[in-house]
Amino acid sequence: MNKTLNDILTRRSIRKYTDEMISNDELDTILQAGLYAASGSGRQAAIMVAVQDPVILEKLERLNASVVGRDPNTVKNFYGAKTVIVVLAERNSSTAIQDGSLIIGNMMLAAHALGLGSCWINRARETFETDEGKQILKDLGIEGDYIGVGNCIVGHIDGEYPVARERKENRVFKI
Repeated sequence: MNKTLNDILTRRSIRKYTDEMISNDELDTILQAGLYAASGSGRQAAIMVAVQDPVILEKLERLNASVVGRDPNTVKNFYGAKTVIVVLAERNSSTAIQDGSLIIGNMMLAAHALGLGSCWINRARETFETDEGKQILKDLGIEGDYIGVGNCIVGHIDGEYPVARERKENRVFKI
C-alpha cells in the first residue's frame, strides 16, 4: 500500500507521552506540513503558534481545562506532551475553521509519518476568547483578530500504539 494512504489509515490520537522533547527538525517538518494545507481561495489566513516553553504550556493547559469548568490542577488535557501547536485563523475569514482544521490534519499525519504521536485538543476558541488567552497572544507579539481553531499536541508516544476501532457502517453513500 502507498505510504501516504497507509499513514492516513493507521494514524491514531495519542493521549500518553514520554518526557522527551521532539527535535527541532521534527517540529519544523510538522509545521511545514501545516503550511502546505489547502486553504480557502489560497488565502493562507490561518497561523500556527508552536509552544514548547513549559510556563506557557502550563498556562495554556490550565486555561484549556478551566474554560469548561474542569479543575486545572488535576485535569491535564495535554496528556504530558511537551509540544502544543495552537492553530488560529483570521476571525473574518469565511473559511477560518476549515483552513485551521486542514492544517491540524496535515500536522497530525506528518507527526505520524515521523513516528510521533499527536492529538487534536479542542477548546482553543474558548481559550483565546478569554482575557488571559488574548494576553498570551499579545505577549507573544501576535497581532490581529484571530479565533482559536484547535491545539495539536505532539510528542513521543509512551506505550503501545492504539489499534483502530472498527469503522461504523452506513457512513458512505455512492450515488
